[in-house]
Amino acid sequence: MYFVVKALGLIVLLGWAAASGASKRCPGYIATHISETDDGFAASLKLNGQPCNKYGQDIASLTLSVRFDTSDRLHVHISDTEKTQYQIPQWIVPLDKGLGVDKRHHSLEFTHAHNETSGFGFKVQRDGEAIFDTTGHVLVFEDQYLELTSNVAADANIYGLGESPNWFRRNPDNTTITLWNRDVADPFGENVYGSHAVYMELQSKSAKFHGCYLHNSHGMDVVLAPGTVQYRVLGGTLDLYIFGGPTALDVIDQYTQLVGRPACIPYWALGFHNCRYGYTSVDEVNQVIANYSRARIPLEAAWTDIEYMDKTRDFTFDAVNYPVSEMKKQLDALHARGQKMVLITDPAIHVDDAYGTFVRGRDQDVFIKNADGSLYVGQVWPGYTVFPDWFAANTSEWWSDELQRYFDMLPIDGMWIDMNEPASFCTGSCGSNRPMNEEPTPPWLSTAPHRFINKTNRMLVPPYAINNHELELSDKTVETTAIHATGVTEYHVHNLYGHMESRATRDFLLAYRRNQRPFILSRSTFAGSGALVSHWTGDNMASWADLHVSIASVFDFGIFGIPMVGADICGFYGNTTEELCARWMELGAFYPFSRSHNAKGLAPQEPYRWASVAKATRRALRVRYALLAYMYSAYQDSVDHGWPVARPLVFEFPSSQFASNDKQMLIGSSILVSPVLTQGARSVDAVFPTGRWYDWYTHAHINGHNANVTLDAPLEHINVHIRGGSIVPTQRPEMTTRQVRQNDYELVVATSANGTATGQLYVDDGESFDTQHKWIDFSYDARVLYVAPRSGTMHVERAVTSLVLLGVVGAHTVSVNGVRVDCSTVVTPNSVVVTGLNIDLNTKSRIVVL
Repeated sequence: MYFVVKALGLIVLLGWAAASGASKRCPGYIATHISETDDGFAASLKLNGQPCNKYGQDIASLTLSVRFDTSDRLHVHISDTEKTQYQIPQWIVPLDKGLGVDKRHHSLEFTHAHNETSGFGFKVQRDGEAIFDTTGHVLVFEDQYLELTSNVAADANIYGLGESPNWFRRNPDNTTITLWNRDVADPFGENVYGSHAVYMELQSKSAKFHGCYLHNSHGMDVVLAPGTVQYRVLGGTLDLYIFGGPTALDVIDQYTQLVGRPACIPYWALGFHNCRYGYTSVDEVNQVIANYSRARIPLEAAWTDIEYMDKTRDFTFDAVNYPVSEMKKQLDALHARGQKMVLITDPAIHVDDAYGTFVRGRDQDVFIKNADGSLYVGQVWPGYTVFPDWFAANTSEWWSDELQRYFDMLPIDGMWIDMNEPASFCTGSCGSNRPMNEEPTPPWLSTAPHRFINKTNRMLVPPYAINNHELELSDKTVETTAIHATGVTEYHVHNLYGHMESRATRDFLLAYRRNQRPFILSRSTFAGSGALVSHWTGDNMASWADLHVSIASVFDFGIFGIPMVGADICGFYGNTTEELCARWMELGAFYPFSRSHNAKGLAPQEPYRWASVAKATRRALRVRYALLAYMYSAYQDSVDHGWPVARPLVFEFPSSQFASNDKQMLIGSSILVSPVLTQGARSVDAVFPTGRWYDWYTHAHINGHNANVTLDAPLEHINVHIRGGSIVPTQRPEMTTRQVRQNDYELVVATSANGTATGQLYVDDGESFDTQHKWIDFSYDARVLYVAPRSGTMHVERAVTSLVLLGVVGAHTVSVNGVRVDCSTVVTPNSVVVTGLNIDLNTKSRIVVL
């Protein structure tokens, strides 16, 4: 029972509630010194009894700040009054503060409560429906442990939180999602390379979405149990942002407005990419490039892993197998064909007085230190290595200088930054006081036992152990006691490392090629990394399970604000099979970032290796390349609004019926991909939401009724359907994106049951930031197609020369702006195809098909 007091749009709840079972011993807090402003609320929080010191020292005095940042975003910050707890600096992750909104006109309502058992709690409601509710649960705030619990529905539909390979809808009854960046080969349900403490929930009753983000760089567990979501954090503050939605795309829009919109990409990034760890020479890579051409499989970019380096050291080239003179020839040849080159770079720098990159960095004091002030020396591919300290004053300048030297040798088109969790093969500063020329034993060959675990050092072994699946937090990475130039320990900022490297790398490329969009692929990411880089999901396995999980991982990063994402097609570890690779190439052709990649010492898996896989690849990539203009337009929606390119059905059809569907994938809102994910299957059960859906290849339509339909799926075929009510711009597919962009447009008008359809097209130069652009809207109703430029001043060179009308019966004449045109019309049982048109996309047009 609650006693309610309402004043100036805020409600104070006084009453009693059940205490959290996890925190019965802790007293919680009581709110005092409450004050209100037009756009928020503030209070002091004091311990409501004797400290429990559960996993650290209770902090007696806290500050609560509540601010209505925007009309649909609420900021709730609980921090230590003395401000000794680590908080992420604004320069590392710039957050949009919002202008502030009068709380009386906000879509969300904030209330707070107190009772003798659980102490202070708060609730956020939307239209009377609770979307974040800590009442009845004890707040724990200690120097090395924070605990905050919110009530959720008994069978909550929760998405996001990661990075962790898992099914898209998290199990609400028994899931622990750990955030601690980790170099590990994609184990199901465990923490891997990045940290994203954002989730969204679909409430079944209202069919509305909301979201929540915790802005904190520390290691944490987020525990889903029946009826609750609980944060268990190793330090910092509780810096919460709550998003009102109410649609899935609204939540992602609101989140990316806060942490940063996805970066513009160069158009070529949407092409198909090839890589392999283990190509022995530049000649072998040249042969691979030629093999793609001979097989008539599109190849946009050739990638090379660490083997191009001299002794796997950054910014060097193997003089025998990858001489820079031959690499230049390869780059020139690629450019002549409209193709690109991307090479890998790791952050770890080899300790060697004869290695200029190390010497210059040491002289400029840019590396992470031990507590005694000596260099922290770990172990990565070259041997003993040091790690750039992105907090140090000179590091960005040094990094840019090293990249400048590198690009002066070979001006590659894109950068791939790997191993940036950061990864280290040993635990602790294992290279300290070791000879520079010593070659340490790789850990996979070593029989040495793990070092003694010093449990008395709480920065090495914090009292609360997150579910990290390693013996120590410091395993496989830089030790948590290592010191950065600002004095902060790695313990507090570990999860920021890859994000900070991404920023430094992007800053260089922006200066090096002014006004050109960089392409950077990063393994480790954090909130806001989508504004800097793209991502791939890391070292997966060549397995049917990983094929399926890849869809969920792509969806996850759509929530995280990194829409340019994909998995290693055909699997990184393990030998793929012909059937698995064919099915994976079919699905991977529709990842926003589409790249084949696998590990050293395994069977090669370029798609031309098998006739069936080559056929499946050509067929699937032909669809992708036809859809490039559509995908690029969808990606511009990402840049403008944060919206993901690849989406689950539940984002467009918010219903519990689709809540767990991660076996199909929407591209934008209009293209539905239904892959085969089961070995030996030659058909697939695909669910079709209510409405018309048209087969991409035959144009036959299905009337969807929110039910499964069994579709034929021979080995070389992936099912693709167009959503009724959509107009999809396409172009004739070619071998490169540059060639495709030179072709005229064809509009596929897929009518709904009531005979209408809408669509859009975005056009710019695909390269620069200050490009002119044009948005063009399409609509169709009562056999009339309307073309209307929406915004922008760019002159679009290519015209619409053909139409494919689906769900339209018969056609004999076509007129454009009232003038009958001489064109060809072919009527089939499933479509009307009109060719020979010349519709200018720079002006309004009215096309009548009768």
